[in-house]
Amino acid sequence: MHVFKTNKDLIYFLENERIKGNKIGFVPTMGALHPGHMALIRNALKDNDISVCSIFVNPTQFNNEEDLKKYPRKVEEDLGKLEHEGCQVVYLPEDHELYDDPSMLRTTINFGGIENILEGRYRPGHLKGVGLIVAKLFNIVKPHNAYFGQKDIQQFYLIRQLIHDLSYDIRLHCIPTQREEDGLAMSSRNRRIPPEYRPVASKFYECLLECKQLLKDGQDVEGIISFANDYLSGFFPLRLEYIALVGTEDFSLLNRKMDSGQQALCIAGYIDNIRIIDNVLLN
Repeated sequence: MHVFKTNKDLIYFLENERIKGNKIGFVPTMGALHPGHMALIRNALKDNDISVCSIFVNPTQFNNEEDLKKYPRKVEEDLGKLEHEGCQVVYLPEDHELYDDPSMLRTTINFGGIENILEGRYRPGHLKGVGLIVAKLFNIVKPHNAYFGQKDIQQFYLIRQLIHDLSYDIRLHCIPTQREEDGLAMSSRNRRIPPEYRPVASKFYECLLECKQLLKDGQDVEGIISFANDYLSGFFPLRLEYIALVGTEDFSLLNRKMDSGQQALCIAGYIDNIRIIDNVLLN
């Protein structure tokens, strides 16, 4: 497994692979890898000749300095997992390889309406930061295929828009959410859940499934918001931030389930002070 810490060395290596005619698959991560990430890596290995995984905790997508400081960093453990899985290339840059000074950025990407709802509304600047770092990484890696998880579904549709609008020649893949045995969506932040609260963490997923059925039975979104608030209030210390239904074609908010077109029911909230997001597809 090759580990590169500079843009120059990585670009040189991958350019030689492209000259050989090898197809490159890319999985961008912020580390603290779990089986959900490994599912992305396995898909990249299956579809491509060379799989590249980046590990970089991107400061520009955090709107909470404390959250950035507490984000788990397990580099040696991550490298061991990637090598065991068979990943051929890891990009492990220092901050200065991607940003001279993150506080002095002059370039931003405006994604329109998608960045003003759900994660964009509750985490101002987050989606702009995601879009900018992914654009940088795409320019460095130049992959043929890129892999993102369904758990961060709004991020997936943001990247889809990025690829379309900036004319990247990249095929985007959405890999289904990987879950713990009790249904909790796998996430790097799950490591921070105190053991005494872990048994109730799965209630976010249970709430999603209940609300999905209510939508299928004809309930509108206003009704499921009320239900979700009541349901989660019964499990200390869970707190709902939002639950919303979106049409995945343009990621627009919907008032009720539509008979045609794919839709996603998205949820976000907190267990103690740890943020949880999840979603399920309807059609």
